[in-house]
Amino acid sequence: MALGETGSAPRGVRFRRVLLKMSGEALLGEREYGHDREVLQQLAHDVAAVQALGVQVCLVIGGGNIVRGNTLAAAGVERATADYMGMLATVINALAVQSVIEQQTGIPTRVMSAIPMAAVCEPYIRRRAVRHMEKGRIVIFAAGTGNPFFTTDTAAALRAAETGCDCILKGTQVDGVYSADPKRDPTARRYDRLTYLEVLARDLKVMDASAIALARESRIPIIVFKVRTPGAFRRVLQGEGPHTIITEEAA
Repeated sequence: MALGETGSAPRGVRFRRVLLKMSGEALLGEREYGHDREVLQQLAHDVAAVQALGVQVCLVIGGGNIVRGNTLAAAGVERATADYMGMLATVINALAVQSVIEQQTGIPTRVMSAIPMAAVCEPYIRRRAVRHMEKGRIVIFAAGTGNPFFTTDTAAALRAAETGCDCILKGTQVDGVYSADPKRDPTARRYDRLTYLEVLARDLKVMDASAIALARESRIPIIVFKVRTPGAFRRVLQGEGPHTIITEEAA
């Protein structure tokens, strides 16, 4: 969705409603499994800082710090079952992030699951999700799309399109999209801007192809940045700091 279709952006930022997509591995910190307390607290304060700008915020978090569906499938678990197990891991992460955000910042937060779990969270209902954000609540979308064979990247693009987000922010371990893995290739260069088609043609692995195609169809720009840098979430929304923006047209 193009900027402006959900209303005017607050002063000093480019977007009014945004979706932050993070991998489950981003919650690991220095741990090998589970959740790092400092990472969760940093995320809570970064999200609060963005909301303080007047921006409506929703999140999608993967489950790779607990279980990965494709890894289980490779170990012999039926693919659909493995994917459902991965979806349940995203609910665990969403509940953890919800709890820390509310404890650290006092901002009311709602977890909405594509798989109904009435005892612990709300079912995903598009109009209710939008209303939550309009009322100043942070919404965390869990359980992916509710279907196997789809990644949480695709779920993020889908929820962003459904709820009228102006931008998807992909929080990664590096400060943008590179021509190669910068941890392995010191000559890799960071792109400031890319088009959706360039990402697909160069197989840059920013998000899966389905997510890129859906973002392109919905005209939702994607900003890739280093989520572990404190304050980076707010800065990139203000057009500052290193990041890569993916849109329909090149600069």
